[in-house]
Amino acid sequence: MTSRTESLAGLAADAYVYGFPLVFDVSMISAFMHKGFGSLPPTPFNRFGHSTKLATPDAHFVSVNNDTVYSIAQVDISGGPVLLHVPDTVGAYYVLQFVDVWSNNFAYLGQRATGTEAGDWLVVPPGWSGTAPDGVRGVIDAPTSVISIVGRNACDGPEDMPRVQALQQQLTLTVLDPASHRTGLPAPDPDVPEELRFFERLRVWMAGFPPSAPDQDHQERFQPLGLLEEGPSPYVNADPALVKALTEGAAAGKARVEAASNPPADGARPPGAWEMNPHLFDYNLDHYGIGTIDSPQWRITDREASYLVRAAAARAALWGNHGYEAVYAHTFTDADGKQLNGARSYSLRFEQPPPVESFWSVTMYDTPDYYLVDNPVGRYSLGDRTPGLVYGEDGSLTVVIQRERPDDREGAANWLPAPAGDFRPMIRLYTPGQSVLDGTYQLPPIVARG
Repeated sequence: MTSRTESLAGLAADAYVYGFPLVFDVSMISAFMHKGFGSLPPTPFNRFGHSTKLATPDAHFVSVNNDTVYSIAQVDISGGPVLLHVPDTVGAYYVLQFVDVWSNNFAYLGQRATGTEAGDWLVVPPGWSGTAPDGVRGVIDAPTSVISIVGRNACDGPEDMPRVQALQQQLTLTVLDPASHRTGLPAPDPDVPEELRFFERLRVWMAGFPPSAPDQDHQERFQPLGLLEEGPSPYVNADPALVKALTEGAAAGKARVEAASNPPADGARPPGAWEMNPHLFDYNLDHYGIGTIDSPQWRITDREASYLVRAAAARAALWGNHGYEAVYAHTFTDADGKQLNGARSYSLRFEQPPPVESFWSVTMYDTPDYYLVDNPVGRYSLGDRTPGLVYGEDGSLTVVIQRERPDDREGAANWLPAPAGDFRPMIRLYTPGQSVLDGTYQLPPIVARG
């Protein structure tokens, strides 16, 4: 019995890693629809919810950005296609990122992918074989019957909001057959005990949103855990041995995801080196729509290894873009290898601006939640579009990172506020240059001052 329980626990740990992105993603979809995120209001299916301001600490979403204004829609296409209208941004940066419920990025519209002119696009469900209406620029094939459209419009501060808000009002979804769509997400059994609810959600949502055929073959191995059972939940009155295995497996799987989200320092990397992985979101192996790059360079070769990468990406940066759209870099330590903490003061010196085609920023997050950090001046990020920055005569820029406002003018102008405790800053490089993607460009380390 012990060996069987251990075997089931190991299988449950694998299932946790495999299923975490689905459970987390659908949970965030539900939260968005019922509670909203920060200034994004609760929004039903097939409508955009628009931020009325750049993100602030009340947006409790992992690694939310403070460079762009969000417009997010949860789209249900279970009953047929939805027509998306995109306005002309007159050359300004924007991206609409299409994400299925397994957290795969499967299409992009925007400055990099399709230009900035206006147009209509047809979003269609899996297996759709109809005819697109005249005048649409293209068809976006969705891998699952519910998807997220994550829109980001570059915003140069509060004074730029009227321009962005005008664009938001022109971004629309039109359901072609309103009566045929679902009204909610598949509901897990509420009587399942708390310690088994992850697996109940995974069971119900796997059935409701089947993955690609290769992934379906992989998840067949989870049959002994009850994850493939249809009808009444097997977890309401589960056998104690199964409960033990699932509980232990969930703990082990969670530990694996956390470890992958915050890997130990690589001895081959210098202390304080930024963790910058342009290929963090390369786990989508099956669906390449408009705006994606279908190339071996952007595909993880080992499917089973991709499940842990996918889980770590969901945990630390859900709904992040492929590296060719934006690259994210983070660090937990300074140049001496010590944990970053608000009890100390730091500097981050850029000898030259990072190589990007659009823009770059550095944003402050707390740990372990990776939320924006509240501060008295309301500055959550800093970058090449921040007004009033003071550059050196040689073109360099020194960012001051500390809890208290610096006394000198240059330090105050270039100040990125830190929290009292540990923190993790993130640098975003929008439409990064080739030297970022091939690894020849290295971000400077954060140096402790005094």
